[in-house]
Amino acid sequence: MDYLVQTFTAPDAWAALAALIVMEVVLGIDNLIFISILTNKLPEHQRSSARRIGIAGALILRLLLLGTIAFIVQLTSPLFTVFDHGFSVRDLILIAGGLFLVWKATKEIHGHIEPEADDPSPTRRGKMPKGTGVGFAAVVTQILILDAVFSIDSILTAVGMTDYLPVMFIAVIVAVIVMLIAADPMAEFIRRHPTIVMLALGFLLLIGTTLIAEGFGAHLPKGYIYAAMAFSAFVEALNMMARKSRRPKSHAAPGSASEPPSSAS
Repeated sequence: MDYLVQTFTAPDAWAALAALIVMEVVLGIDNLIFISILTNKLPEHQRSSARRIGIAGALILRLLLLGTIAFIVQLTSPLFTVFDHGFSVRDLILIAGGLFLVWKATKEIHGHIEPEADDPSPTRRGKMPKGTGVGFAAVVTQILILDAVFSIDSILTAVGMTDYLPVMFIAVIVAVIVMLIAADPMAEFIRRHPTIVMLALGFLLLIGTTLIAEGFGAHLPKGYIYAAMAFSAFVEALNMMARKSRRPKSHAAPGSASEPPSSAS
């Protein structure tokens, strides 16, 4: 208790908490986009459950990793060297996670562009993207795999920003609560706007490539990555507004003055 009092009476602890919450929420957007795209392929009655399980998995993983900070810090120690570059456990996890994300995003893009490629039956052609029939367990498994990758990156970011363990716990919990609140609205928004799906898949390709680059030792400032994503989202929002303004006006409501009188019976 004395440690908690000392922590939260330190002004830098509150500043670190605010900065870390913002950082964790921003990092959680990547995870949430992936969860939204995957769960939208499930039957409607299973989607919310899959999102909650995926986000709960992210929370459990991050809290467990926070409890093993000493071990997590050791993940950055080089295991072996290739061409004068040392690869750590963290690097290997980032590379594997990035490759998985690139593969999954590429597969989803292909499925949206050519939905009938693997199933030419007339009942499916032109109706749903390939892979819509995936099982609940398969979706949850894929979410948990990426949860692990994003969680390690999130915890290492937290360790680099503050030494206060309670601050890390609070920031992670707040960020996951925000993800839980935003999960259903974001998934529904992505489902209702097909162009947003392609934009989100493009974001996943970008994030996956960034993870691979970081695994190979290329430091890419995340501010640039998120600025590019924000600009792309802004342009797409303008496109959506333009498409909405070009839609034909709805016809006059029945009974209005412009409606011709009905003929007498």
